[in-house]
Amino acid sequence: MSRRDDGSPFAPHTPAETAAMLDVVGAETEADLFDVPDEVAFDGEFGIPTRDERTVVTDLADTLGRNDDLTEFLGRGHYGHYVPAVVDDLSSRSEFLTSYTQYQPEITQGFLQALFEYQSMLVDLTGLPVANCSMYDAATGLAEAALLADRVRETTGSTLLVPEDLRDGKRGTLDNYVDGAGLTVETYPYDDANVDVDALSERLDGDVCLVYAENPTVTGAIEESLDAVGDLAADHDALFCLGTDPVALGLLREPAAVGADVVVGEAGSLGLPTSYGMGVGLFACRESYLRQVPGRLVGASEDADGRRAFTLTLQTREQHIRKERATSNICTNQAWVALRVAMHLAWLGPRGLADLAEDCVRNARELAADLDDIGGVTAPLADRHHFREFVVRTDRPAPAVADDLRGRGFAVHTLDDHRLQVCVTDLNAGETDEFVDAFEGAA
Repeated sequence: MSRRDDGSPFAPHTPAETAAMLDVVGAETEADLFDVPDEVAFDGEFGIPTRDERTVVTDLADTLGRNDDLTEFLGRGHYGHYVPAVVDDLSSRSEFLTSYTQYQPEITQGFLQALFEYQSMLVDLTGLPVANCSMYDAATGLAEAALLADRVRETTGSTLLVPEDLRDGKRGTLDNYVDGAGLTVETYPYDDANVDVDALSERLDGDVCLVYAENPTVTGAIEESLDAVGDLAADHDALFCLGTDPVALGLLREPAAVGADVVVGEAGSLGLPTSYGMGVGLFACRESYLRQVPGRLVGASEDADGRRAFTLTLQTREQHIRKERATSNICTNQAWVALRVAMHLAWLGPRGLADLAEDCVRNARELAADLDDIGGVTAPLADRHHFREFVVRTDRPAPAVADDLRGRGFAVHTLDDHRLQVCVTDLNAGETDEFVDAFEGAA
């Protein structure tokens, strides 16, 4: 490494070397290599007045104090479950919290073993033999599954089929990921909150490389046609990708039993508090796709003394291999949040996980029945079993009902002019009586 003229040993290029490189590419300055719009370019001033610490703390407290104090009955991909104190305590230990990617197995055996256990738990829950050390979230998990399908499918095909009710954020992420790969995203309809199998069959042809379904669906309905979806995908040589989450897998049939080739979803339903965007994407697949798995895999081996040891056996991000061969850009923070998921799953155990999943069904059923007793309200709108959440139809305009509920201290999703979505978990189950009273007043 060269030393700059200003004495800094950390910048690798001297002014002469920088000038030589700029000359080769035909640029006069380093700034010419970037196209930054004027409206966002730094003009040398931050425009932040100087303040003392006490003033800053007071201003922040005032700003945060303006947040609405609402009891949330929100879901649609982000779920709050009670996170036991042991998860916060153990995951905050310095060897976990400050650990970078586990490149050196000699000094990170504990972390590597915990990630191996995380993978093993997902293997047990999904029935698929390979699970990675997590994705960013469910949306990036689906996007990476689409790219995997494009890489491994032996015949031609560039179409991805997803439900028409796919959550906007997930659809947007998928569109961004597959645009550069030349893939096309198309939709198929639902019938009473489940896959319209006949319509899906009509849309399937030799150009489809992946079929994506969800269980539970985005509106909380339990999908009853997964066997048929898996058979249709197999008949057309398309990969079958199933979206779900660990709590639901504690009760529902394992995805491998319905023909799923890849399973993705939001693992952060355990181990993390609701954070409105931050998540942990689960990713599991068949063993034949092992070399195409995005991110990292922890494997068990033996050290020189014959003792069981853990190490990263697959790490296909661009920092490790040639960029054109990389299958992801998954970074360090995902190992820590996966660790939290593993801790929460271990704390629950098989019976505890099943009990939590059963509560998600029972609480949703009971709350829907209470709301359905209100005049001008139909709940659930779909004649299905539901997990955590369900759609409610109101005779009064739904936006007005939601605004009225907000004024009474409750938050729900507004879907359209007459549909709301309500989600109940162990965190807000104790507020359902007050919520029903408020809903009656609002509806």
